[in-house]
Formats: sequence, structure tokens, C-alpha cells
Amino acid sequence: MDIELIRAPIADDLRAVDALIRRQLHSDVALIDQLAGYIIGGGGKRLRPVAVLLAAQACGYAGDAHIAAAAIVEFIHTATLLHDDVVDESSLRRGRETANAIWGNQASVLVGDFLYSRSFQMMVDIGSLRLMDIMADTTNTIAEGEVMQLLNCHDPDTTEERYMAVIHCKTAKLFEAAAQLGAVLAGQPMDVELALGRYGLHLGTAFQLIDDVLDYRASSAELGKNIGDDLAEGKPTLPLIHAMRYGTPEEGRIIRAAIEHGGLEQLDLVTRTIESTGALDYTERLASEQAERAIAELAVLPDSPARDALIGLAQFAVSRRY
Repeated sequence: MDIELIRAPIADDLRAVDALIRRQLHSDVALIDQLAGYIIGGGGKRLRPVAVLLAAQACGYAGDAHIAAAAIVEFIHTATLLHDDVVDESSLRRGRETANAIWGNQASVLVGDFLYSRSFQMMVDIGSLRLMDIMADTTNTIAEGEVMQLLNCHDPDTTEERYMAVIHCKTAKLFEAAAQLGAVLAGQPMDVELALGRYGLHLGTAFQLIDDVLDYRASSAELGKNIGDDLAEGKPTLPLIHAMRYGTPEEGRIIRAAIEHGGLEQLDLVTRTIESTGALDYTERLASEQAERAIAELAVLPDSPARDALIGLAQFAVSRRY
């Protein structure tokens, strides 16, 4: 499903979220306005806010707190991007220079902290203890995932299980919270709330696995970052783990060295090995399984355009090329 068709049932809500984001970004400190506005306006797909809004609508929510909840989720996501780019020493995101490349690492980290703290101010305004409980747990889990990824970096012995644990914490957890919040705000029973959370968890896992594929298959223009960035940073993503497992001993040695030392000197050979071992097809297959599991969790919801859009969102996560 096309992303615009997915957004159609919540088009008005998305405009309200964007307006709230602009208001909540305001600070008397000019640098915060400039830097936060730059990254928020960077053309992201807003998939996590979309999940909040669609879940709320699919659960029959009739209030307006879902607008703030969606903005909160986007702020937390943006804060993690700011911090990620500093840790990874990235210079390109979504086809533009990263904030740290323009304003420096110190400003990026501190404005990321501002976005975290602003999101918790907004949670207090909503006044839902259950929402605050979910988001406090989520942000803590994301931080753990960041540290887990740091430990895996440059480690060619990272297993598939360890890597999937990083995906769960670093990426899927925020998708889980996003979908779950819609059910929380609508006052749905716990079985529905948890089913929406599992939907988000599988959706986020599928999304990250396809990101791993696109790091070797998409063009730089489509992806909005440099091809092979994960390899350059020494990140043992699933395609690399699979290629090491099924490649020849010499191919395995080359990939191990590339992970250990980073850099792109062997990118062509690594890419050929990834293709020849079926690593990208394997990763795509796992992503499709995760998307199917996400869709299955939506059986708890009645038929509606929002529910159809949630199904489409899971399908988009694995069919996208950017």
C-alpha cells in the first residue's frame, strides 16, 4: 500500500501533530529552535506517529490526547537520531547533512536531551499514568539497546540472537509503544492493548530488517544515506551475520575483517558475498514473517479504514525501497 493511502484516514490528525510539534519545539534558546527544527523538518516518514494515530482511531478513540502522544513519540525518536548520529559519527541522514555535522556533537547531544525532557513534560500534561509507565519503560529499553549495539560494534562474533535483541530494544520497542498508546488512550481492555503492542513490535522488527537490506540494495538517493554505512561503522547486521555463516572460509575472513576494522575497502566483495549467500533474501523473508505476525495481531479490532491502514503499514514496512 502507498504511504499516502495509509495516511489518508488520519490526514487531519497528522496536520495537527505537525502543528503541535512546531509549537512544542519553541525555546528561548535560539540554537535549540534551529537544530531541533532542522532535524524534525528533515522529511522523515513519521511512521511512529502514524501508528499512534491509526491505532487510536481503530480503537474508537474520540478525544485529542492522541495528537500529543504522537508528537511525544516523534520527539523521542528524533532524540535517538540525534544521539545515534553522534555515536556513529554520521554525516548524512535522509539525504541531508546530519545535525552534528553542522552544529557539532555537543549541541546535538544537548538538543537531544531537550527533546527527551520536552516529551516528558507533554506526558505529564496528558496525565495518564499508564502512558507514562509505557514511555518510561520504552525510553529505558531504547537506551539499553543503544549500549547493546555499541557492544556488538566491530564484533564479528555477534550472533543472530544478539542482533535481534538489539533490534527489539533499539527500534521495535518504540513502534510497540506507539501502537499500544492508541489502545491505552481509547480505554481498551488489556488484551487489546497488548495485541496492539505486539503489532507494533513485529512492525518495528520488520522495518529494521528491511533497513538492513536497503543498506546494501538501495541507491544512495533512495536511501538518503551512504550505501554500506553499517559496514563502514563496523555494525554486524543480519545480512553480514548470515553471509559469514554461509560464505566460503575466505569470504568469511574478509567480512570478519571488515566488521572488525570498519571502512568500505572491501564493500564490493562483501556485497557480492551477501548476494551469493542469499543473505538479503533471508533477511527479507524474516521481515515478511514479522509483518505477517503484526497483521495477525489486528484480529482483535473491528473492521475499519484505520485497521486497513494498519495492515497497509505493515505491508509498506517490507515493500518500501527507501
